[in-house]
Amino acid sequence: MARPEEKAKSMLNRWLKGQQEEGGSGLKRRRPYMASACKDLNECDKWRGQILRDIGAKVMEIQNSALQEDRIRELNDEINKLMRVKHAWEKQILKLGGPNYIKQASKLQEDEGEGIPGGGRGGPQYKYFGAARNLPGVKELFEKPKAQKKARRTKHEILKGIDADYFGYRDEDDGVLLKVEAEADEARSAAVREEQEEVLAAKGAVDGEGPAPVGKGKGGEGGSSADTHLPDEKATEKSSAEAKKSDLMAKYASEELQQQVQYQ
Repeated sequence: MARPEEKAKSMLNRWLKGQQEEGGSGLKRRRPYMASACKDLNECDKWRGQILRDIGAKVMEIQNSALQEDRIRELNDEINKLMRVKHAWEKQILKLGGPNYIKQASKLQEDEGEGIPGGGRGGPQYKYFGAARNLPGVKELFEKPKAQKKARRTKHEILKGIDADYFGYRDEDDGVLLKVEAEADEARSAAVREEQEEVLAAKGAVDGEGPAPVGKGKGGEGGSSADTHLPDEKATEKSSAEAKKSDLMAKYASEELQQQVQYQ
């Protein structure tokens, strides 16, 4: 029958031993108000763990959307207050040479909340957890504005900026375009005359006559363009082929073969 009493004593002994290890007395110690007042790294780490447990419990409670609106707002404020306290203890731990918990924040608390865009200057950002994100006035903060489609311009608006300059009606008023066109026509005419001279010179070399002057009449004097004989395309190709043939014969054929071809 002494079994339950022994069991109770063993449990009491374990509880007393745990209390002695924590503070040396059976009374529960309160967390220091200022984190900077604690100079022991292990103590700071212990108080930070207690804050994390409190945050986790309140985050679980705020997930219940059936709570009253006032209770949800109160819980959200308490969670954010504990987050600021946790941040202060993490700064003290880092100051005492401990690990950098600020960069290695717990994913459970950091990812659960959703912060206001542009907030959190100089400390932890105010966040909304669980059902607090669906509160009136809060849900609108996280709604992204819909991208408005750019209205298409009407035909009247497009034609409003079109005038005579768009169609090039006044391009010749300043005289610049006329000057450029005259220079281009002159260059093109010179190229055509040069090409005609080359063709006539090649034909004269094949026929054994001198090159006929371009732009001369029958009497060798200047005449109209109608007196000048212009070969057609077939004659030009034939004269070019004969000129190439004579050049090749002069380069590669013997004199006897050249004489035979000339007699033919």
